[in-house]
Amino acid sequence: MYINGIIPKIGSIIEKVVLMKELIKHWLDKINDEVIEMRRHLHRNPELSYKEFETASYIKRKLKEYRIPYHSEIAGTGVLGIIKGNQGGGVVALRADMDALPIQEENDFPYVSTKENIMHACGHDAHMAMLLGAGFILQQLREHITGTVLLVFQPAEEKSPVGGAKPMLEAGVFKEYKPDVIYGQHVWPQLPVGKLGIRDTEMMGSSDSFKITLKGRGGHASMPHLTNDPIVTAAHLITSLQTIVSRGLDPLEASVLTIGEIKGGTAKNIITNKVVLEGSIRTYNLKIRKRLKERFFEITNHVAEMYNNVVEIEYIDGYPATINTPKWARLARKTAQSLFGQDATPEVMPSLASEDFSRFLEEIPGAFILLGTRIENSNEQRGLHDPQFTINEEALLKGTAFLSKVAIDALEELKKTQK
Repeated sequence: MYINGIIPKIGSIIEKVVLMKELIKHWLDKINDEVIEMRRHLHRNPELSYKEFETASYIKRKLKEYRIPYHSEIAGTGVLGIIKGNQGGGVVALRADMDALPIQEENDFPYVSTKENIMHACGHDAHMAMLLGAGFILQQLREHITGTVLLVFQPAEEKSPVGGAKPMLEAGVFKEYKPDVIYGQHVWPQLPVGKLGIRDTEMMGSSDSFKITLKGRGGHASMPHLTNDPIVTAAHLITSLQTIVSRGLDPLEASVLTIGEIKGGTAKNIITNKVVLEGSIRTYNLKIRKRLKERFFEITNHVAEMYNNVVEIEYIDGYPATINTPKWARLARKTAQSLFGQDATPEVMPSLASEDFSRFLEEIPGAFILLGTRIENSNEQRGLHDPQFTINEEALLKGTAFLSKVAIDALEELKKTQK
């Protein structure tokens, strides 16, 4: 169907769909090895949140090489590629995050991180490489694109609670072109290659964080009656806070409260005068999120008062829940099935991990997709944020094709609704 660079006239809708798949495959074959190399280059050269200067420069070089116009230095290091089709229409945005994590890599393959204590342990290197690959393909097909595709390279996804999405929005990343729909995807080691996790509604949870400082009266371990021991207070508080989820909320509503860090005491024979507890609270439901916060303050203040401690609470409202728009999630599912078969989109449960993409979804309809990247020996698979995390690079081909086609399919859908 694609002969010597000449594209035949398109007849029926079915012929157009088949032809577009063939065209995507044609250009994917040309860029596939480069996508893998781009991912490896980015993996070797990770950068932390808001320090993605070399990463942004690399992305700009690639966009220039592909003749894709772009804006840069958005909210610091963000980059926006712009692919304008030769036919008017809607606007679809595709997003990839750029930053790495403060983790020392423990893998031994040839392209491990060259930066001490910095690693792409969450797959953002793959996200950028696939988006660049999709940008290349879409740029070749721009004569057949009914609208505009935006390539959003976002800094600081890992920098909760602020992140990079909100600063990009505030900096006017979409001032010139306002997306009608936005898509993002995330590598997912729990799913095999060729499978995509797509839900119509909740994908990931909100993530709030807190710091509790309990202050009492310290003293000698042999004379506790002369103290107001904040360690004892902390012990009661930890247990009491767990009742919010177990006894204060509907058990069918997913939520979790975790104390992840405790600091207090200097010696076994000293009763300290201060204990600090830090943790996070996660849920999908906005109403439940509000109730969790209310009960957190009530219980913390009451327990501190009961044990004659002074309490200071720092509570930070973090990323909101990532909630897909049903219409655009269903379109993404249809796209995935058209590329990889009817069984390509198994049912998946939402995750209480949080994602900065939620900021975009608060303003723009769209969907967040989980891309299967499980390695062949699943017993050796490590999870996200693990120092030995890696992906099956065969998934890069799938993710690049998916991003390319979902952008085209979404623009075709927008064309129907804008008539």
